[in-house]
Amino acid sequence: MTVDDTGSGTGAHPGPDADPDHTVGSASDAPGDRAEPRGRGDAQGDDPAENPLALRLEGLILGAERRYTPFQAARSAGVSMELASRFWRAMGFADIGQAKALTEADVLALRRLAGLVEAGLLSEAMAVQVARSTGQTTARLAEWQIDSFLEGLTEPPEPGMTRTEVTYPLVELLLPELEEFIVYVWRRQLAAATGRVVQTADDEEMVDRRLAVGFADLVGFTRLTRRMEEEELGELVEAFETTAADLVAAHGGRLIKTLGDEVLYAADDAGIAAEIALRLIETMENDETMPELRVGIAFGTVTTRMGDVFGTTVNLASRLTSIAPKDTVLVDSAFAEEVIRTGDAPASEAEAAEAAAAAEKEGEEPPSYRFGLQPMWQRPVRGLGVVEPWTLSRRAGASR
Repeated sequence: MTVDDTGSGTGAHPGPDADPDHTVGSASDAPGDRAEPRGRGDAQGDDPAENPLALRLEGLILGAERRYTPFQAARSAGVSMELASRFWRAMGFADIGQAKALTEADVLALRRLAGLVEAGLLSEAMAVQVARSTGQTTARLAEWQIDSFLEGLTEPPEPGMTRTEVTYPLVELLLPELEEFIVYVWRRQLAAATGRVVQTADDEEMVDRRLAVGFADLVGFTRLTRRMEEEELGELVEAFETTAADLVAAHGGRLIKTLGDEVLYAADDAGIAAEIALRLIETMENDETMPELRVGIAFGTVTTRMGDVFGTTVNLASRLTSIAPKDTVLVDSAFAEEVIRTGDAPASEAEAAEAAAAAEKEGEEPPSYRFGLQPMWQRPVRGLGVVEPWTLSRRAGASR
């Protein structure tokens, strides 16, 4: 049994390139020889074929019965076992050897991916990347839906009823609704992401883009883990992640990922990233159940891959967060220059006062700034050399 690429242990990887008459690990396991083949979720060795409900649920969810061994599925799809195995591994499916556990849907998926490569729409490497990103994302989604959603709903509604009696009809009712909703959200997100890409200045920026990247980190989280019960800690983390996700989305940013006590977000506009950071701190300050927060933001070239962000800019934002005082936003000099350039912040308070005095003398409205910047002492940051952090604040009288 192999562990899948995502580390989730979900799904079933139909196994490496093998002789169709020989199952990996057993000379006697020719296709069709098994009376009770292993199932699609057999990452831990438990055989769902022994559980009639598991098989019924699998058939309901997949919409098809088991018909193929991995070799038969690859042959029916018209692809080599080597390529089929690469796709299956990328999607995060656990090894099933040569068990007859695959369906028409598995064959169709192989056919579609291979067809995109044959048509020249995707390179083979890109097709594998599509399979991997889709597998990783949907694995997390499926785990969350079972752990946090279905588990609660399948509590027996009446004494004497078993969870088994409730699960199947519930899944039968929910499945088409959830499927439609997931496709709707995906299309919306795809439209938004496509819009952002086509608005970039040049082709180079489509891959290596200039973004504002922010980390928001709960202060003293390690100490909290020692004092709080597991359930309380889980509720705190969920409340923090929910609050952060809502604020990031509402103000035009993108939540990249959550790491328990930390969230990573990005924005095309430095002013948006600044507004999100200050809103996060202001919101947490007004919630007595939440610990203090600190935020670090950097602006610069970022490489995006599979929904994540990488590069020196991301590392710098992380380092700034680690040295930021509580309830403070620290930004790098490139970010400070950007908000000054766009007119969101003055270069200095002295310059702001001079501009206000000049406007008053001319009988004009003084310039309005949303944010204030205060330079701090330059300091060495591990792995990045000497950096000049700035504190970012909301200017008095600025609208929220």
